[in-house]
Amino acid sequence: MKKVTNVFWIALALVILSAVYGVVAPTNFAEVTGNIESFLTTSFGWYYLLVVSFMVLFCLFFLVSPMGQIKLGKDHDKPEYSFISWISMLFSAGMGIGLVFWGAAEPLSHFAIDPATAEPGTAEAFRESLRFTFFHWGIHAWSIYAVVALVLAYFQFRKGEPGLISATLKPLFGDKMKGPWGTMIDVIAVFATAVGVATTLGFGAVQINGGLAYLFDGVPSNNFTVQVIIIIVVTIMFCASAWSGLSKGIKYLSNTNMVLAILLLILVVVIGPTLLILNTFTDTIGSYIQNIAQMSFRTEPVDGAERDWINGWTIFYWAWWISWAPFVGIFIARVSRGRTIRQFLTGVLLIPVVISFLWFAAFGTTAMDFQSSGVDLTGLLTEETLFAIFNEMPFGTILSIIAIMLITIFFVTSADSATFVLGMQSTNGSLNPSNKVKLSWGIGQSLIAGVLLSTGGLDALQSGLIIAAFPFSFIMLLMMTSFYKSISSEYQTIKRKR
Repeated sequence: MKKVTNVFWIALALVILSAVYGVVAPTNFAEVTGNIESFLTTSFGWYYLLVVSFMVLFCLFFLVSPMGQIKLGKDHDKPEYSFISWISMLFSAGMGIGLVFWGAAEPLSHFAIDPATAEPGTAEAFRESLRFTFFHWGIHAWSIYAVVALVLAYFQFRKGEPGLISATLKPLFGDKMKGPWGTMIDVIAVFATAVGVATTLGFGAVQINGGLAYLFDGVPSNNFTVQVIIIIVVTIMFCASAWSGLSKGIKYLSNTNMVLAILLLILVVVIGPTLLILNTFTDTIGSYIQNIAQMSFRTEPVDGAERDWINGWTIFYWAWWISWAPFVGIFIARVSRGRTIRQFLTGVLLIPVVISFLWFAAFGTTAMDFQSSGVDLTGLLTEETLFAIFNEMPFGTILSIIAIMLITIFFVTSADSATFVLGMQSTNGSLNPSNKVKLSWGIGQSLIAGVLLSTGGLDALQSGLIIAAFPFSFIMLLMMTSFYKSISSEYQTIKRKR
């Protein structure tokens, strides 16, 4: 433990204080964090839309720029992981469990419960439901992750800086990043990661509980004892994976995840309304491309109801992805050494987006088709929706078992990735943090998730995460500026040498 820095102790203290607040005064905690979150999404919605759109343009610029040929590493470095393993790891860390949780529930909500603009249950609501789902989980989300990952990988592997958020700002602020200001920036990143994973552990346990209750009559639904047992089992699994290291644990689990995810996706497409799924996927791709600019800047300044929808969905998602950017970005950077910027951005921006679109088209279309045919899914809890759909399909039990396995492994890989990132950030950017540090974070996150589940404090902690995203968005803008300053200078040097 001697290698840990002040970042470890300060961030750990903040996470514990937040959890204690949530336990001692859960109602007040929920009210305070909820009010702050509501204020930020309502008053700064325009800011989130602008800054995330700018991140998309930033990534697209470097995707096509001549600077895209520069390597994230030394010129002789080769990629550490195969292309398939790399894609599997970044996908598992970035979206995995969220796709399973929301794959059917979000399109169903946009169609039958709370559409963006159309009347519930109409053909127009059907069409726009997937378009907005694609928008929320598409290139904007992955651009947020890509910005953090790109900048970190460049400074860490190309420039030899420690793998810290603060180290990426040295071209702007110099050695000031080695003092209190740098510590503050790294603490924000560690806090967002720790809180984000604690909430994911809690919500993941809730969904696994929902699936087990659907499969087995004797398992109670939404039961705290069952959820604690799930957290304990998953904690043992991800601690064992973390102990084995990146090249074994996360790599093998992520590859397994991709196989299970593709298997489940194929089964749903084949067993479900195949032609409708394929037609809807194709049609929504065109609609998404055609409307992406309008959706990116849509604020509805004179329509209160539609503005509330944007605040509750789009702005919430943009803040949520930003809050997850330190964790996912740092992890993606760690596994991306040796790829050129263009290869990196192609992999991070395009491939996971296409997989996500296929996933939502399959599960969302199937859910909406059942809803349209008279099976009412709107009264179910979010974590129950997927299993309710499987209950209406042939081989439903097999599908549910595969889904629970998938959720569990996504659960493990997310927590495993997070313990690595937290260990890395709290040991001055070490590429191989000690097992003691990783296990300390892993067990701590699980304890916080369990305690907050017992008091109903997870929703409030989620609001706290969204609040943490606001200052981090400014840090991301500084990172982009610092990166552009450094890489454009290097590119000019390379041109002169030619």
